[in-house]
Amino acid sequence: MNTGGRLIAGSHNRNEFVLINADENARIRSLQELSGQTCQICGDDIELSVNGELFVACNECAFPVCRPCYEYERREGNQACPQCKTRYKRIKGSPRVQGDDEEDDDDDLDLDHDGMMDPELVAEAALSSRLNTGRGGSPGSQIPLLTYGDEDDDMYSDRHALILPPSTGYGNRVHPAPFTDSSYAPSQARSMVPQKDIAEYGYGSVAWKDRMEVWKKRQAEKLHVIKHDVNDDEELDDPDMPMMDEGRQPLSRKLPIRASRINPYRMLILCRLAILCLFFHYRILHPVNDAYGLWLTSVVCEIWFAVSWILDQFPKWYPIQRETYLDRLSLRYEKEGKPSGLAPVDVFVSTVDPLKEPPLITANTVLSILAVDYPVDKVACYVSDDGAAMLTFEALSDTAEFARKWVPFCKKFSIEPRAPEWYFCQKMDYLKNKVHPSFVRERRAMKRDYEEFKVKINALVATAQKVPEEGWTMQDGTPWPGNNVRDHPGMIQVFLGHSGVRDTDGNELPRLVYVSREKRPGFDHHKKAGAMNSLIRVSAVLSNAPYLLNVDCDHYINNSKAIREAMCFMMDPQSGKKVCYVQFPQRFDGIDRHDRYSNRNVVFFDINMKGLDGIQGPIYVGTGCVFRRQALYGFDAPKKKKPPGKTCNCWPKWCCLCCGLRKKGKTKAKDNKTNLKDTTSTQIHAVENIQEGAIVAVSNVEKRSEANQLKLEKKFGQSPVFVASAVMQEGGVPRNASPACLLREAIQVISCGYEDKTEWGKEIGWIYGSVTEDILTGFKMHCHGWRSVYCMPKRPAFKGSAPINLSDRLHQVLRWALGSVEIFLSRHCPIWYGYGGGLKWLERFSYINSVVYPWTSLPLIVYCSLPAVCLLTGKFIVPEISNYAGILFMLMFLSIAVTGILEMQWGGVGIDDWWRNEQFWVIGGASSHLFALFQGLLKVLAGVDTNFTVTSKAADDGAFSELYIFKWTTLLIPPTTLLIINIIGVIVGVSDAISNGYDSWGPLFGRLFFALWVIVHLYPFLKGMLGKQDRMPTIIVVWSILLASILTLLWVRVNPFVAKGGPVLEICGLGCGN
Repeated sequence: MNTGGRLIAGSHNRNEFVLINADENARIRSLQELSGQTCQICGDDIELSVNGELFVACNECAFPVCRPCYEYERREGNQACPQCKTRYKRIKGSPRVQGDDEEDDDDDLDLDHDGMMDPELVAEAALSSRLNTGRGGSPGSQIPLLTYGDEDDDMYSDRHALILPPSTGYGNRVHPAPFTDSSYAPSQARSMVPQKDIAEYGYGSVAWKDRMEVWKKRQAEKLHVIKHDVNDDEELDDPDMPMMDEGRQPLSRKLPIRASRINPYRMLILCRLAILCLFFHYRILHPVNDAYGLWLTSVVCEIWFAVSWILDQFPKWYPIQRETYLDRLSLRYEKEGKPSGLAPVDVFVSTVDPLKEPPLITANTVLSILAVDYPVDKVACYVSDDGAAMLTFEALSDTAEFARKWVPFCKKFSIEPRAPEWYFCQKMDYLKNKVHPSFVRERRAMKRDYEEFKVKINALVATAQKVPEEGWTMQDGTPWPGNNVRDHPGMIQVFLGHSGVRDTDGNELPRLVYVSREKRPGFDHHKKAGAMNSLIRVSAVLSNAPYLLNVDCDHYINNSKAIREAMCFMMDPQSGKKVCYVQFPQRFDGIDRHDRYSNRNVVFFDINMKGLDGIQGPIYVGTGCVFRRQALYGFDAPKKKKPPGKTCNCWPKWCCLCCGLRKKGKTKAKDNKTNLKDTTSTQIHAVENIQEGAIVAVSNVEKRSEANQLKLEKKFGQSPVFVASAVMQEGGVPRNASPACLLREAIQVISCGYEDKTEWGKEIGWIYGSVTEDILTGFKMHCHGWRSVYCMPKRPAFKGSAPINLSDRLHQVLRWALGSVEIFLSRHCPIWYGYGGGLKWLERFSYINSVVYPWTSLPLIVYCSLPAVCLLTGKFIVPEISNYAGILFMLMFLSIAVTGILEMQWGGVGIDDWWRNEQFWVIGGASSHLFALFQGLLKVLAGVDTNFTVTSKAADDGAFSELYIFKWTTLLIPPTTLLIINIIGVIVGVSDAISNGYDSWGPLFGRLFFALWVIVHLYPFLKGMLGKQDRMPTIIVVWSILLASILTLLWVRVNPFVAKGGPVLEICGLGCGN
């Protein structure tokens, strides 16, 4: 698509369509030039027909052929279209040739009316009828277009980009309009030898027989090679010889966990469940009479922990791994001498505030996408700027210019990763496996160019720190449309992918599009979910790839073959049709070696997600995910046809007849009733057709088509171009769309009111209602019967940055937990939503656990406070332990430890990662989850939106300096309080044991173990609070001591250490009065 280097901005509701001429040379070109078409045989322009319409020779594929070439082909050639090989029909005004007598006198535009009931034909028909007449006016009405005071004479509504001939009947097929953009041009006809007729390649000819003999000879040679490689005592695994071609083999396979590892794990889970039942049987039947409140509280907390463990444990019952075959993918879809058959992919990158999300990081992500190892004509990158920042726009413009150098360098030398910031800073031998003599010289030059690029981006960031009072202006003096962040039109700019823009080697580049959706006061824009849905619609209008990849602006492609890895699952002809998305694990850069706050989240990505992959697939985690577009549109997964029922032959026939007699009779009666109804309906329609003629049938088809079109518009919105693209399962833009229309429709679909009274955010696209829209979106797709796939290539597909600072990490977890609370309190809660669909029970357990876990913060905080209470009061939650109770407790702790060891074994997780995950589960549960729970309740029930802000207080320099930055936040108070009261409890308990003698040490052991368990889990939090100077901030100490003192005084007031009747006074027996 060629926009002439102009930024397209506008508002559909306000009839604005502004062309901001960033390039002075592009002012002369008009939109009418985008609609030219030439004959693909002789190169002449295609003229108009006798009716004033554009001449179309073939109604099947609309291959561009002028009338002289069409008539010559019918008279002297084989009378067939060069592209689709369909026989040419006579068009009005053309002389008849031999064979025309067999055809009707009707024009070749007439089609069967039944075909219009196909959704694609319905959408195309609506596209023709609505866009030939314009929107809401007569065909000749003009819509004023605003270009900052000057009306653009080249753009009128009667020159709508979907240039269609007037309809000659509702059943007529929509004709494609001309276009010059190579990305939308029809596939070229294969070259034919002029001396040969096309019929020579038909079945039964000598040439066909020769080709068959050559094919058989090649198959025999392949078979000989395979048999030669196999040992004499071995047999071929597949007796079907045609399947020996590796290109026909499956593109991926499952690798189940070895039975020697998974079977003991499953047996241990069952044993642990039995031990848990015995444990609760003992706990409930043996209360602590002198500390009944403590005992009851502890039992309630333990029951909640047990339920939480069940929801987390059983979805890991079927863990699997997967392996992909990229060579088979190439053999199947990338054949030598032919265009690539790989499916197109649209890549989404979302960003909001360039001051919080540095443009340099976003630029590296975009560069890694543009340099991906995938056909350039199959990749389109869409960057969503939800903050309408001119800084992002200018940075993306410079990124597009630098990509002209970076992309050919990456592909020439096959470097990894293809994000320049991370490639140049990696500590490794960059000369390894490099044999090209010019590599060192070109690498040095490229590093110098990248450093200049960084300086330019940093200069833009420095300039953007202070916004002028009049707002930003572009290079040609035009005011930046996004100066008002909350009130601005939609903006689209195509940086790469249009004609004339190539890399330094002269090769094409992937498409790069800047998108900023329209925002107006009074509209709910739904944050990231709304931005992603806008990208879905824009990409559907401009490129409409059948697959989508979404990444955060700070997650770059670390493996250039990541998209190919996903296509091994999506494009597998056997198992790929039911896959809604392929999720990759998240990997991070810049994390300290010990991963103090479990930022890598290895246990979740390497254990939990593998377990879900064996059920119905992993949950969607918000980034690094390849989607099927049809699944995002809310369509159900394709269902397998059930095989016909079979009668068991192990029972006598009379038994089977007796058992199935009644059921068979009911089925037969139902079929008879249905057949009778269908027959009656057919007869009635036949009588009507006889009486009223064929006009009645045509009108019925029109009504049904209009009803289907209205249903599609109610679901997807009022854009005919988008509706037409939505029903195309294989992707691709409507063939009758010109670039001018695509730009106009793209502005419409990103308008702020487009989603009103549609199913966007409810059943289509990213689902609204939670800040963690990722969980909700994946859950809806699984409820529709789709399954997802977890792909873990050896080289991580994506890498990103994570907050390693304690406060930032807690704030991130707070946001995730808040989204789970919102889902729990919504109608989409997996506890009561989605029954009767395609969601499996163990998959539902996982989703329930993902929305219930913030509620665990309440029993967790109470349970972590019990050790301090027990040490201060001298009471305990367990009575005197008997031998039976001691065995139960030992078995419980042993089963927990062994379960963790076995999970680490089959998941490939180290003990450090596992222990850090356990520690941060307590830290996050005692802080972020608790605040998220209260914040979610206030937001959903009371409508109060409370935000916990994080502000920086101090900073240090050096390696991982961010790790030691202290940022004050209220999230730090609860864990600090728990830590202080447990330390005080330990001190008081040990002091009391020392003063009371040897006998008091035995009962103290259980209480000390309980308190030390809490302190050890909170140790990373304590270390983070102390910082690099090993000194806790004063404000945290003051707040925590104050809260601990209040709780201590409250306990003393409620249950003092002295007896309730007062102190017992005894006479000492000494005569003090004497």
